[in-house]
Amino acid sequence: MSGNFEVTGLFYEECGYKMRKYLDIQRKGSAKSEPDLMVVMMNPGSSFPLDGNENNTVPSRAEPDNTQQQIMRVMDATSIEYARILNLSDLRTPDSSQLYKFVGSKESSEVDHSIFSPTRKADLARLFVKNSPVVFGWGVNPALIPLAKQAIESLNIDRPIGMLKPKTEYSYYHPLPRIYAKQLEWVKHVTSQITRTQPSCAGV
Repeated sequence: MSGNFEVTGLFYEECGYKMRKYLDIQRKGSAKSEPDLMVVMMNPGSSFPLDGNENNTVPSRAEPDNTQQQIMRVMDATSIEYARILNLSDLRTPDSSQLYKFVGSKESSEVDHSIFSPTRKADLARLFVKNSPVVFGWGVNPALIPLAKQAIESLNIDRPIGMLKPKTEYSYYHPLPRIYAKQLEWVKHVTSQITRTQPSCAGV
C-alpha cells in the first residue's frame, strides 16, 4: 500500500532527543499543494528518515510505520490525496511506555516537544491547514490527557473525526489497536465520518 504514496517528514534533534515535527503522506501523482486531511496522533513511532539525517531543517523521505499504513487505508477508501500528521509530542519512540514516562518527567518541561504548547504557536499556524477534516487518534492512556486537552483547546475543532472513548472528553482511540478486527473497525469508522464531510456530487 505504501508504494502508492510519498512519505516525507521533518526530523530533528533537541536536547539529545530524536524528534519529528510533522509527517506528510501524499498520493503519488497528486497535484495538491497542501493537505486535505489533518491527523493528530500520539507521537512519532518507528518511522525514520531514509537519508539518515536525524537533525534536518528540511523534510526528507521517510519510512512509514504500521500506524501510518492505517492512515493510507483511510485515504484509499476516500478521495483524500494528502494527509499531514502532527503529534501531541514530537518525541520519537516506538515504545509508548517511554513516552508516558517522558511526559511525566522533569525533562519534558525543559524540552519544547509539543507543537500545541503556547511557545510554538507559529509552528502550529504554519503547519496546520484549516478547513480540512481533522482526525484525532492519540490513544486513551491517562498520561496523555494534559497534552490532549492542550491540543483540543488550541485547535478548537467543532466536529473532530475519530473514536472518542465513552464517558471521556480527551481520549480518542489510537488507529492501531492490538486486535486486528479493531484496526479494521477504526478505519471503517473514520472513513465513514470523512465521507459524510465531503461534498455530494448530486445534481452536478
